[in-house]
Amino acid sequence: MQKVRISNGMFMALIINMVYAKAIGLTQGSIAREVGGDMWISTFFSSIQGCLMMLLTIYVIRQSPESNILGQSELLLGKWFGKIISLILFLFFVGAAGAVYTTFVYHLKDYFLPEAPTIIFVIAGFIIAVFALYHGIEVIGRMALIGVFSILMLNILIIFGSIRDFDIRELMPLFQYGVLPDLWASRHNNTDWAMATMMAAVILPMVKEKNTWKRSGALGIVLGGAFVIIWPILETGVLTAEVAGQYIVSCMQMARSAQIGLFFHRYEMIMIAFFSLSALTQIIMTFFCAAVSIQNLIGMKSHKPAILPASLILSGFGYWVVLDHHRAIDYIETYWVTLAMSIAIGIPLMVLVLGFIFRKKLKQSKSASM
Repeated sequence: MQKVRISNGMFMALIINMVYAKAIGLTQGSIAREVGGDMWISTFFSSIQGCLMMLLTIYVIRQSPESNILGQSELLLGKWFGKIISLILFLFFVGAAGAVYTTFVYHLKDYFLPEAPTIIFVIAGFIIAVFALYHGIEVIGRMALIGVFSILMLNILIIFGSIRDFDIRELMPLFQYGVLPDLWASRHNNTDWAMATMMAAVILPMVKEKNTWKRSGALGIVLGGAFVIIWPILETGVLTAEVAGQYIVSCMQMARSAQIGLFFHRYEMIMIAFFSLSALTQIIMTFFCAAVSIQNLIGMKSHKPAILPASLILSGFGYWVVLDHHRAIDYIETYWVTLAMSIAIGIPLMVLVLGFIFRKKLKQSKSASM
């Protein structure tokens, strides 16, 4: 039985934060380099796919609501199978750390403190995340709720600041690269949803009111997708897709071009202020899920002793990735796509099939927990 509980609102907030920072920061540039002005269409396609991925994950966890995907794996095929799945999920979150640290560091270093050593930003993310984790997931859930407010404010400000320069003709023609290329380009954004769905696979048993999990998960994806899709639309209409594709962090170029009246000229500062909570939430939740994976892998009673070693491993990998811009982009656009999608789709599907084959075990477990 899970003693820790978070509200469905916190769960939705965690989903939104888990996808937002990287999706507007690095993902849109990757999509723009492939399909140009159709970048917003690919993002829309990805939101639909993300919703399906989340519903699949929730359906799998509801087979045995008191156990996350790690516990279900052990229940279905024994301890060693559970340990293998725990190791795979740990590797997933190690890979995710490379993506989220790239997002966090490049936003701050390239546009805010370019003279500061890279290690400073990695250490800052590490310390804040570990400090938050030792205070519990309820605190992180409350932080995510504030993060959603920050995301909302940032989106409102960027709309007001860029609407005067927006040219809708830049969005035309639609599907200029075709439907299939747009669908294929959506894989970059799908990796962002993969982080959210794998997080859900680990923390869902901690969420109250399991009868509303599907609604909360789907609504989190819909709202997260709506918050994200504003950016490629504005970037295409203001910067043009060609310009957006030239930058690693295209959203910061968007922020530089925005302006409200005589007072709001430096949107980069505003963006850093509102954006940081979402980026930090991504780091914190990758650390948390990695620690839970180690807990199940080793057979510990609590995840807290695993927080420090898991955080050190993830931070070390993240530091190695962000040290070289070319390596970071190559990793995010190639290796991370393969790793993220194969695990985020493969593991839930495998557990779903096993749950159907060994449904008697799951029914017995469900009855025992009531």
